[in-house]
This record gives sequence, structure tokens and C-alpha cells, in this order.
Amino acid sequence: MTDPATLPYRANVGAALFNRAGKVLIARRADLKRIATHPWQLPQGGIDGDEDPRHAVLRELREEIGTDAATIIGEIPVWLDYDFPPEIMARSGSKHRGQRQRWFALRFTGTDTMIRLDTHAHPEFDAWRWADLGQIADLAVPFKRPTYQRVARDFAPFAKPDGAE
Repeated sequence: MTDPATLPYRANVGAALFNRAGKVLIARRADLKRIATHPWQLPQGGIDGDEDPRHAVLRELREEIGTDAATIIGEIPVWLDYDFPPEIMARSGSKHRGQRQRWFALRFTGTDTMIRLDTHAHPEFDAWRWADLGQIADLAVPFKRPTYQRVARDFAPFAKPDGAE
């Protein structure tokens, strides 16, 4: 068996999508709802080749929630890493030790009816909702919590209604 510490991280983007009320979109992983007590996450996904992360985050929104009606309003200017737990490594046979992510804050410019989780044959999510930014770490799987705590701290200025000071 390969030592996970010798494997690379997968380049990835994450999206904190804020609505006009300052709430953030979280979605329930379809593959985790029966086995995890915390199956909720923010949209995220891989960067294709030398794709620009700003392009990748909009593409991932389009692929995962059916719309890219959003404007980038913020970014964490460093890459954040997390390692996969051993049980996920064993189950998935991953070629990566975890994810290296660039996180973006985005303002949703569409309507809730534009959010569609059924645009792919095998949707990643089966439910979504708007949540308080401060809740996201508690709703996520434990190995993502430090990343989500950082996202919540850095993007706190965006978690307010449009027009609020």
C-alpha cells in the first residue's frame, strides 16, 4: 500500500455562494446521507489541467448546482489543504492524499428556482438550503471542519444582506 504522505494533493476550488440575505448555500452529499451524520458541504470541485481557478469555480457551480449566476466578491489568497481520512482513502482508492483548495466568495445573482441539482445523470447533491455562514463547520464532515472554519472567518464580511454596512 502506498504511503498517503507521498501522494499529491488534488487541485480544487471551493465556493461560498451568498444570497442577497447574506446566507450561504450548503448542499447535502447524495453519497453520504446514509453513512455520515454531517453530509453537508459547500460546492467544490477539481481544477482541470491549467484551468484558471476563477473559471473553475464558476464551472463547478454550473456542474454541481445547475447555475453559475454569480459574481466573485472575494477570495482567500492562499491555498488551503486537507487530508482524506484513511477510511476514505481505502474506500475510494484515491491517487491523492487530499485536496488543495482555492476558496472564493460569490454573490448569487439568480433566483432560487435556478438552482438545479438534477442536471447530471449522477448528481453529487440531493438537497440544498441557505444557512448562516457560522454553521458550516458544524454541518460538515470532521476532516473539512478546519477549512470551513477558515472560510467562515475570512468570508464573514460577505455574510450580511445586500446594502447592509
